Amino acid sequence: MKQPPGFHDPSRPQAVCRLHKALYGLKQAPQAWFQRLSTFLLAHGFVHSHSDASLFIRLSSSCTVYVLVYVDDIIVTGSDPQSVHRFLDQLCSTFDSRRMRELNFFLGMKITRFPDHLFLSQTRYAADLLKRFNMTECKPCPTPLPSDTRLSCLDGDPLSDPSTYRSMVGGLQYLTLSRPDISFAVNQVCQFTDNPRSSHLQVVKRIFRYIKSTVEQGLVFHKSTDFTLRRFSDVDWAGSVDDRRSTTGACIFFGPNLLTWTAKKQSTVSRSSTEAEYRALANTAAEIRWFGFLFRELGIPLRSAPCIYVDNLSAIYMAANPIFYARTRHIEIDYHFVRELVARKVLHTFYVPFSHQIADIFTKGLSRDRFSVLKSKLNLRLALLRLRGGKENITPADPNQSVPIDSIPSISPMKSAAPNPSALEDSSSQAHHSVSQI
Repeated sequence: MKQPPGFHDPSRPQAVCRLHKALYGLKQAPQAWFQRLSTFLLAHGFVHSHSDASLFIRLSSSCTVYVLVYVDDIIVTGSDPQSVHRFLDQLCSTFDSRRMRELNFFLGMKITRFPDHLFLSQTRYAADLLKRFNMTECKPCPTPLPSDTRLSCLDGDPLSDPSTYRSMVGGLQYLTLSRPDISFAVNQVCQFTDNPRSSHLQVVKRIFRYIKSTVEQGLVFHKSTDFTLRRFSDVDWAGSVDDRRSTTGACIFFGPNLLTWTAKKQSTVSRSSTEAEYRALANTAAEIRWFGFLFRELGIPLRSAPCIYVDNLSAIYMAANPIFYARTRHIEIDYHFVRELVARKVLHTFYVPFSHQIADIFTKGLSRDRFSVLKSKLNLRLALLRLRGGKENITPADPNQSVPIDSIPSISPMKSAAPNPSALEDSSSQAHHSVSQI
């Protein structure tokens, strides 16, 4: 063990920190609390999800109830409000809990409910972040990164006090939970927390300037009968200046709604752009499969195979054509994993033109126009301020932008038909009419 960075004691270089008290009490407290809660839920007919350790599900012919646990914060929702309230009464009578009624604020995220959509934002957290680092009066910026920014560990001078840089980057990481537009920029600056330099700090300040101009921004989730999973996958091949590793960018839509997104450097160096794209395709396929298992447990079966949109034809041909096997021995495991899913028609891969590749926003710095176009397809909207005596609302969404994937042309080398939305089951039977927080 070593002394943590920033807390070195020169007089006692061999000493280490001793833990006197862990968060939430003793070291065993979180585990003991979760075990006690799990026993209670299992005794009341809930089943522990195999896909998500924090999710409990109770399915019956009359209603469905879901319980999501994050330490001592719990979200309860279901298809029958009376069943949800009865369960909450049992929960509060067993545990010393505070009932928060309808969910509107959870882990720093604000949830605003409307008749046909939800609005998820971290406006308060973003404003506090700007105030904490004295950036409230900074000049707004239209993009989080300049076009084609390439950071290096050798650029600029080392910072005399890197703790401020680490605190700023750590705060930005939590903001990406509802801000996919800054995911790539935050991923880039996170790679230099061990030895930050002046050039890296300037990029962090630019991200804060961008947040200043979009502090009221959040995600919109629409009601929809479209139960199709679609994922966009892209790669910036050998984009890292220091080690020439590629950056994977991807996002998953469930119908018109953005579910998850990622911007991550690949763990190995790829010798070609096709290899980098195919590795990203394999990771995408694995995550798509996980969502399929999760939806099956939630009682939402996918009536059509998920779709993956890639802008590299070679990667798609490799997934569809076994003749390419001799050229893929160095990525054999990824090849067989994706190839098997495609052959069983569990997964469809489609080519999408570069101009319509949404995941491009997660792989590199873009120009202002290109960034604005791709950002508009992520269901990001700006909230209007609450007026005295009025109701809070958000700017109306353009119907053509609320479903960003329907207007995107695609070509399938395998000649597989695109899923038919009309064959999907009506979401009204799966709608959850009550959401509570304790």
